[in-house]
Amino acid sequence: MDSCGVRMIGRRTAMTLLLGLWICASLPAAAFAVSRIEVSDDRGHATLLDHPPARIVSLLPSLTETVCELGACSRLVGTDRYSNWPDSVKSLPKLGGLDDAMLEGIVALHPDVVLASDSSRVVDRLDELGVPVMALRSKTLADVHRMLDLIAQLLGTQGRGDAAWRGIQARVAAAATRVPPVLRGQRVFFEVSDAPHAASASSFIGELLAELGLGNVVPGDLGPFPELNPEFVVRAQPDLIMASDVELAQMATRPGWGVLEALRSSRTCGFPAAAFDILVRPGPRLGEAADEIVQCLTRLGARGIP
Repeated sequence: MDSCGVRMIGRRTAMTLLLGLWICASLPAAAFAVSRIEVSDDRGHATLLDHPPARIVSLLPSLTETVCELGACSRLVGTDRYSNWPDSVKSLPKLGGLDDAMLEGIVALHPDVVLASDSSRVVDRLDELGVPVMALRSKTLADVHRMLDLIAQLLGTQGRGDAAWRGIQARVAAAATRVPPVLRGQRVFFEVSDAPHAASASSFIGELLAELGLGNVVPGDLGPFPELNPEFVVRAQPDLIMASDVELAQMATRPGWGVLEALRSSRTCGFPAAAFDILVRPGPRLGEAADEIVQCLTRLGARGIP
């Protein structure tokens, strides 16, 4: 029986191998190819690649920083003119901005994919030329989370996007515990650029302020980053004002703004350029942005400013 059993096992093994070889020979070669990468952007357009991109052009600082955060900085071959972090991207070819991206310069770099804002004027032209482009929206914290996940999928680094998002959340939560109790609930006017353009409650900056226990004088229904009538700010009388240090220094000279009690009492946070970049970029450094805000609040609290 033992010898018969061995013979039976041998026959079954041989039949299994022959069947396997027949199945393999019957399948098309494509069945053994690496799965193609397919990622849909915020327009609903799908980007199809045969392999993770080796040559990437990024046309927004937050996108540049995301690529680097996800471990693919070496794949960048060009960026917009404002991308300046990390230091390694400063030497890359600079290709304009939202409204004046250099189409010929982008194409000449032969990118496997271009990462751009969904509001960039160059997106449609890249589509027409057949250059793979992912157009992404980045106005809210949910947008940031989605952007991290989509770019991680595109890079072939699935999982790193969600890990980066969890890191942001943990750092923001830790920063929130350090906000001086006397300043919790204070109403903030956060100016992103002169005109003035402000970060409303529905923007990623407004949502970050809310997670730190702060309010916002600009309602979200005005849009994420509305241009305000200067009188709006005067009427709102914010408890705290946050802006770049350059803009903050000249706010009191704006018509009517001298009556703002926050300016008169120095209940303000003026951020130097490097810190302000972190604050206004919806990318992987939002945890650091929370720290920057809390450092200012801590200084105000130490001065006894209610």
